[in-house]
Amino acid sequence: MNVHQNARLTPCGRALLAERVEGGWSVKAAALAAGVSDRPAHTWLRRHRQGGERRYYDRSSAPHHCRHTTPAERVAAIEALRRRRLSGPQIAAALGIPRSTVGAILRRLGLNRLSALEPKPEILRYERAAPGELIHLDIKSLGRIDGVGHRITGNRTGPGRNRGIGWDHLHVAIDDASRLAFVEVLPSLGRDDATAFLERALAWFGRLGVTVERVMTDNGSAYRSKLFAAALAKAGAAMSAPGPILREPTARPNASSRPACANGPMPDPIRARQSATPPSDHGPTTTTSHALTQPSAESRHGQDWTTFLETTTSPILRPQNPQQT
Repeated sequence: MNVHQNARLTPCGRALLAERVEGGWSVKAAALAAGVSDRPAHTWLRRHRQGGERRYYDRSSAPHHCRHTTPAERVAAIEALRRRRLSGPQIAAALGIPRSTVGAILRRLGLNRLSALEPKPEILRYERAAPGELIHLDIKSLGRIDGVGHRITGNRTGPGRNRGIGWDHLHVAIDDASRLAFVEVLPSLGRDDATAFLERALAWFGRLGVTVERVMTDNGSAYRSKLFAAALAKAGAAMSAPGPILREPTARPNASSRPACANGPMPDPIRARQSATPPSDHGPTTTTSHALTQPSAESRHGQDWTTFLETTTSPILRPQNPQQT
C-alpha cells in the first residue's frame, strides 16, 4: 500500500477508529484521539459498516465512467496496426486520432516498445537428477567492516571508511540437485585454502550420504592448480571446468547499421538518387555516388496506410475522420 507521507491514519488506525466508535466512543472523541477531523472519521466509519476486505484501504481516484473514453473497437484497431509494426504517428494519422491518445493506449497495452512485439525466448533450465552428480564451487570476496558502516552514519568519506583492513573470502559448495550448501569463510582464495575447503566439503557431503561424482568451478587460478586437481583425483571426482573465455565483439548494431525494415514496414520504398561527380580539371570521370534519401514526411506519418485502411474489410480499422487523413 502506498500511504501518503502526511497521512495520519493507516489501515490499522482506521480500523481502530471505527472500533472505538462502535465500542461507545463519540465520533468527535475518536477523531480527536486519531488526530483527524470529523469528516474523515465519518468516512472510515461508513466504509467500516459497509464491510469488505479492503474497506480500510484508499480507493482509486479515477472516475468510474468517462464519456470521452476511447471505444473498445478503436483500441482493438490501434493494437492491430501496432502488431503490424506501425509506429505511433503512423497509427494516429491512419485512424485520424491524436498521437497522445495512441501513445497512452499503447503504453496501457504494453506495446509502446517494439521489443514487446517480439516473442520472448523460452527459458531453458537444467537440474541434475540425483544429489552428488554435480557440485558447484565458487568464491565470494567480501570487504571487512570495522565499526559502523555508512548506511547508518551517512559518511562515505573520511576516517570512517573501512580501507586497508582486508577481505574475507566466502567459499561455497552447492549441490545441483538438492541445493544443499556447504559454506566456509577463509582468509584467502589461493590454492591451499581452496583445496582444503574442497576436502572438507567432500567429507561433509559424504557424512550425509552424498557421493560427489563431478565438481564444476570457474577458471580461477586456485581451481586450475595441480594441488586442486590432485585432491579431486584422490576423491574420485571428475572436474567440469568451463572452457576458455571466448571474446565476443563489443560493438552492437546501431541505427546506422540496421536495415530500414528493422523498425517496421516502410509505407513508401526508399529510392536511390544517383548524382554524377562534377568533372575535374583533369577531365571527366565515371565515378558516381548513390545517396539514400529519407522517406517523405507523408510516409513517415503514415499517410500511405490510408489505402490499406480503405480496402480492408474490418470496420474497426476505418478512420474516425477520413478528412484528417
